[in-house]
Amino acid sequence: MTSFFRMKNVKILHLPLFFVFVHPCFAQADFAPYFYDNGPYSYNGNMALFSLSEDTAVGTQIYCLNGTDPEGQEVRYGLSFDAGSKEYFRVDPISGNITLVEQLDREKRDSIDVLVSITDGQSKVVERVTIFVMDANDEKPEFLNMPAIIDVLETTGSGSSIYKVEAVDKDTGSGGSVTFFLQNPQSTLFAMDRHSGVLRIKSGEMLDYEKTKTHFVTVIARDGGGDFNGKEQFMSSSATLTINVIDAQDTPPFFIGTPYFGYVYEISEPGSEIFTVVAKDGDAGNPNPIRYSFDDGDDGVFSINKTSGCITLLTLPMYLKREIFNIKVKASEISPEGRLMDYEVTMVVIRVVDLNNNPPTFYGENGPKNMFELTMYEHPPEGEILRGLKITVNDSDQGANAKFNLKLIGPGRMLRVVPQTVLNEAQVTILVEDSAAMDYEKHHFLTYKLLAVEIDTPERFSATADIVIHLLDTNDNAPKFSSDYYIARIPENSPGGSNVVSVTATDPDSGPWGEVKYSIYGSGADLFLIQPVSGIIYTQPWASLDAEVRSKYNFYVKAEDAEGKYSLAEVFVTVLDLNDHPPAFNDNFLEKTMVIGAPVKIEAVDDDAEVPNNVIEYAIMKAEPDNNIFDINADTGEIMLKSYIKSMAIIQNITKQRDCTWSLVVQARDRGQPSFSTTAVIKIDITEAIKSRFVSHFLGLRKRPGAVFGICLTFVTFAISLTIFISTFIYWNSVKKSRVQSQGKIRKIIRRPVP
Repeated sequence: MTSFFRMKNVKILHLPLFFVFVHPCFAQADFAPYFYDNGPYSYNGNMALFSLSEDTAVGTQIYCLNGTDPEGQEVRYGLSFDAGSKEYFRVDPISGNITLVEQLDREKRDSIDVLVSITDGQSKVVERVTIFVMDANDEKPEFLNMPAIIDVLETTGSGSSIYKVEAVDKDTGSGGSVTFFLQNPQSTLFAMDRHSGVLRIKSGEMLDYEKTKTHFVTVIARDGGGDFNGKEQFMSSSATLTINVIDAQDTPPFFIGTPYFGYVYEISEPGSEIFTVVAKDGDAGNPNPIRYSFDDGDDGVFSINKTSGCITLLTLPMYLKREIFNIKVKASEISPEGRLMDYEVTMVVIRVVDLNNNPPTFYGENGPKNMFELTMYEHPPEGEILRGLKITVNDSDQGANAKFNLKLIGPGRMLRVVPQTVLNEAQVTILVEDSAAMDYEKHHFLTYKLLAVEIDTPERFSATADIVIHLLDTNDNAPKFSSDYYIARIPENSPGGSNVVSVTATDPDSGPWGEVKYSIYGSGADLFLIQPVSGIIYTQPWASLDAEVRSKYNFYVKAEDAEGKYSLAEVFVTVLDLNDHPPAFNDNFLEKTMVIGAPVKIEAVDDDAEVPNNVIEYAIMKAEPDNNIFDINADTGEIMLKSYIKSMAIIQNITKQRDCTWSLVVQARDRGQPSFSTTAVIKIDITEAIKSRFVSHFLGLRKRPGAVFGICLTFVTFAISLTIFISTFIYWNSVKKSRVQSQGKIRKIIRRPVP
């Protein structure tokens, strides 16, 4: 930069005849600050030739202004824009750092003029610089002529160009170049030149209006890619081209609703319309009119209207020499000039048929009949023919008019009819299909409808006949009880001949076969009888029921009809217990010894069979000499001293007596209704707790003299037996010693020498 020189604070004095020299210390030169010019690729200096990519993020520090003052004074930096211009940057006046504050867009503005300044406080230098905005690949290609709709003739040749797609990309460089593609090239009839955008019909392919009238082709325009935010990016757009195929005259006519069948009836007259054929031009987009004509097979007895296709009869049916006519009808296109063009031929089959004027009719042995009856037994064998029904069916027409089906309509599928299809006439046979369902108990009679319906005629004539079958009963059912078992209850005090339970069995058969007789048998039936007709079970006149002896009985009851068919049911009888036994003690006077701290137990027995009649409760009714020292367990009968009595001294203190013998009256009562009870007197001797059970036992024997006598007798017998054993042992031992001594003496005598 070019600096300039300024003089400040220099004073010039105008004095006559004198020049005044000002010493340098009194005058100072000031040089302006300047920017460093570091070239276009530097990021600090004066921003000369600086360029910035348009994808730079807002808030990025993009440059640093850098300059100096020749005098070394501190400098400040400034940045401004022309009036009315958008301010894209902001500068820090001290550091010179420049920050981007507005988003750049090269496509809108590719350069920005900026005024940068530097000042030292005295002088200020301002420079205009231009910032160049560099392109980033941020724009998609834009179609100029898409989407579009075009019309293409279906006869357009293979490989022909049919449209040129145009698109532009506002980016520069490779990001601004555009290539074209089809979205699904394999599934379309078209191909795209990627560089020129020309759309062609694929080689070897042809358009066909009759197959597809409209094609939708999606074209993709893609740029060549470029940098965006530090990464390579490709941008693309798509649009749809609608191709309408224009029909051309290249398809012959076709008939609608084939195959064609017409009929001539016996009552038809000359001029009668037999059938109308309809054809259309295959080129539906621009169809030509159709002209009809006979090609062959009409024998001159039919005519066809050349515009409507209506075939008419020219003669009476009686003069027709064939039953079936196979006529070839031609449908030809007519050009606008009246020329015959493409044509199509189809076959029309015309059949001469009999008039269907006779419905089917049923016959019996004496002529037409519509009611047939039969009486038979129930459950005939399956497959059996109902020979009592003699039915014939007839249709007087000919051919298809005389063909009809037979159906048997009625309850279930018990019967079936043969044959099921008849031509003219047949003998009708009814067979048994389901023997079990033909049950007199369910149906006393069966009513069926026999239906004959024509098959192939428009009139569908029909006829019906009623078949009524009266069933006769057989003995095909055994009696059946209302339940498989019966449960009865009877009190044990019931007198002989009391009713126990009533059983019921039914037999659906009629007459004697439906009458039921009852009997009973089994190990538990001895005490019971049954009324054979009513089924009432009652006890034997002499029977006495006792729940304590036997409370459960079971036996079988048999229901039998007149021919011996029967069924069984089981009867369970429970004898209900009554409270007819009072509780009983083993003895009405009992003696017990009670050790302080241990209970004594009494027990009564109730002979009733069931609870609560045999459940016993115990209670102390009276105690002497004191009534307030004992408790009794009402359920178990255990008698114990009250908890505060721990010694004989307490008892003696209460009674003021040395004798500790008590007399208690204890009651045993059952829980039956009504309740029975009995009492017993319990004599209790109370003693202190004794450690030796043996001594305690003998102390208790002083009130049982019989037991004491038995013990003494046992002891004396044992002592006598022991004395006898010891005496016998001593005796035999002394005898043995005496024998030994005698033998010694004899030996001495034998050894004495002879004199």
